[in-house]
Amino acid sequence: MNPAVIIPAFYTTPMRGRGKPSSLYDHPTPINTKGTLERCLTSLQKVKGLGQIIIPVAVEGGVEKEAAAKVKAITDKFPQMHILIIAQEEESIIHQRLEQLGFGDLRNCIGLTGYSAIRNIGLVVAQVLGFDSVVFLDDDEVIDDEEFLEKAMYGLGKLTKKGIPILAKSGFYFNDEGAYYSKSQNRWYNHFWQQGRAFNNWITKAMAGPRLSRSNHVCGGCLALHRETYRRVSFDPWIMRGEDMDYLLSLRMYGSDIWFDNQWSLTHLPPKDRNEGHRFYRDIFRWIYEYSKIEFSRAQIDLLQIKPSSLMPYPGPFLEPGITKRIKRTAFLRSLVRPDKKAYREGAHAATREATEYAQVNCMKYFEFQYTWGDIMMRMESDAGLRQALVHAAMARQAGEDLVIAAASSVDMNQTMQEENEVATVNLDPGMTSEIHLNLSDEE
Repeated sequence: MNPAVIIPAFYTTPMRGRGKPSSLYDHPTPINTKGTLERCLTSLQKVKGLGQIIIPVAVEGGVEKEAAAKVKAITDKFPQMHILIIAQEEESIIHQRLEQLGFGDLRNCIGLTGYSAIRNIGLVVAQVLGFDSVVFLDDDEVIDDEEFLEKAMYGLGKLTKKGIPILAKSGFYFNDEGAYYSKSQNRWYNHFWQQGRAFNNWITKAMAGPRLSRSNHVCGGCLALHRETYRRVSFDPWIMRGEDMDYLLSLRMYGSDIWFDNQWSLTHLPPKDRNEGHRFYRDIFRWIYEYSKIEFSRAQIDLLQIKPSSLMPYPGPFLEPGITKRIKRTAFLRSLVRPDKKAYREGAHAATREATEYAQVNCMKYFEFQYTWGDIMMRMESDAGLRQALVHAAMARQAGEDLVIAAASSVDMNQTMQEENEVATVNLDPGMTSEIHLNLSDEE
């Protein structure tokens, strides 16, 4: 198989002192700091079989041009790599085409704002370029294993002994201490919110089991998707964070699953979290949204029901009735002793008002979007016009020229064929795919 590696990069305004927490992302890189993308790309140099890398550039605070220039300056240090930057101009090209095809304005669902929209635009680009699989990484990760991609593709697109296709899989993270367990503290103020302990109970069992097993957890920065999965199921643009775990739930609703590979890993080295209360605030919206989404799905005849009992020991306890009461109690207790007390107090209030209202208003919108996602991906698969326009953009960005938003509605096939021959010169992998055989051997 020939996976495209997708690495979203998140940037924000210059850091001035402690700064305000991001309203969208856990820890975006201030535009005036070094960040972690270069470290990630450096670690990828030793990985065997590395092909196309797609970097969607997410920005908040109006520094789009600066962020795109920063990413280009970083990627210019790796001329041997096939890297395609998806910034504001490329996003406009894609959306122009979607509107031409009659899908309307989907920028909030497929774009460069919000965790899920960023993943979705990466999937659209991979589909346009013709890749049979994708691997998602985070820019604050380090890959130490030269066989990382080989392990990512292990079993993907094949059948288990029971005839079940493996079309999505997750590995796991090592932290800065070389451990894969959660560091979450078992303190009195976490009495009603034992998320870390629940996760540790789950991964202990998963690591002791067979190499591939059905997963209850997803590491979004160590995630491999077969095209049969991603062209059928999108990420949910209405979840504020935890879009990776949400994707597992969405897959189950649509009759599929994510598998856990206990031999596929990397090292996750995020910046120190200075705004833990604000992060918990967004988690409140996340878990109340998940609960509402599952409850809504039960009334839909075309969806499989998800029971929290099937997701024990994690994340089942956080999908059960009474989640709002537990959130309020946890936020109150943490507000007494933890840093970022104000955010915790705001979180306790949000649990009863804003988060609940947000979930009730938005939890059905994802399923409406899903009705169009399959059609979008089908049209993207053979869209030579959009492919040509993205190649034009890549050539211009590599040459340091101003990008012109080229129309993708009409295609000069002779010109397209010529540019297909020039793809390698603009650091684009041609996206050639191998035949997929669904035949996992008895030994595996």
